[in-house]
Amino acid sequence: MRIAVIGAGIGGLVAAAGLQTDGHEVTVFEQRSEPGPDGAGLTLFRNAFDALDVLGLGNVVRGVSSGAIASMRAGQRQPAGAWLITVPHRAAASIRSVHRAELHRALIEQLLPGTLRPRSSAYVCPDGAPEVTVDDAQECYDLVIVADGIHSRNRELLGLDTGLRYAGYTAWRGVTFGAVDLRGEAGETWGRGQIFGIVPLPDDRVYWFGTLTTPPDTTFPYEYETIRNQFAGWHDAVQACIDATPADAVMRHDIYDLAKPLASFTRGRTVLLGDAAHAMTPNLGQGAGQSIEDAATLTLLIRDAGARDLSSVLARYNNIRLKRTSRIMQHSRTAGHLAQASNPILTRIRNTVMRLTPGAAMGALARRVQAWPQPNE
Repeated sequence: MRIAVIGAGIGGLVAAAGLQTDGHEVTVFEQRSEPGPDGAGLTLFRNAFDALDVLGLGNVVRGVSSGAIASMRAGQRQPAGAWLITVPHRAAASIRSVHRAELHRALIEQLLPGTLRPRSSAYVCPDGAPEVTVDDAQECYDLVIVADGIHSRNRELLGLDTGLRYAGYTAWRGVTFGAVDLRGEAGETWGRGQIFGIVPLPDDRVYWFGTLTTPPDTTFPYEYETIRNQFAGWHDAVQACIDATPADAVMRHDIYDLAKPLASFTRGRTVLLGDAAHAMTPNLGQGAGQSIEDAATLTLLIRDAGARDLSSVLARYNNIRLKRTSRIMQHSRTAGHLAQASNPILTRIRNTVMRLTPGAAMGALARRVQAWPQPNE
């Protein structure tokens, strides 16, 4: 089949690589002149690697990622450093972390030369016909995959958009320019209306993020000083991560997710995946993982059924992925409300409940989220 992929993010690139390996003719359209990732780092869990392995990409991603966090103490703690809950090593055994730029580069290298077409703004047909308009010219395909992110213009064109919801907080992100002594500890620190996350990367770098409950579109005259002040007095690793990151290497974004799950991921022979289909808050660390699941599920369904039964393939994809991602979107939003709580009474109750929750119970919940239901199961 001739397949168009709109968007060269993680989900779009995984889908393109998997489908190309299966012999399909794939073109990836990306509007930026130099396709690159937004953000700094991410974590991938067992479900992502189960999906990547099915497509023959698992070892590619392992080669640019770090498994260091699996041997560290991880979980949630308080600003002074006391632990609220520790995730059992068994539950963290499959976690790997990667810099987005390195992941992006590794996935592009899996594509055949000429597959990626940068500086190409591609738009779908509103009725879902497998056609793409690029620079005022129309190109025909057998299938169009929309993977153009949370602000997807194509989701709107298809009439599937439900709007975006501000999650109530903004997030700074950075990667240290050198090693930071984490003392064998990683994970998140929860304050009142603030979270600070620490994730080890390859080459001894550290990916970190800090959040703050604030109205949307809040501006700060001095971003770097703001984040230093917001997390002043927190345990040593927090300040060490900020200090090891140059001011011009820190970025900030307000956090949004879809206002509500879409009614459908498909229209005609056009299908959505990744953030275009189910943008969620980052609280479960499943944004990239669910995009990868989407790509693998679609690839496997096409592999089993082929182009002659494409309508059935898309209907099954829609049924499988809509149910799972809608649940995870809601779980992530709920986790965000809990973690980002700023009311002093609510935060005391939250912390007490966290301390009383067995780590094994938290690990069991994580394993359920991280279990990818393959389409042939």
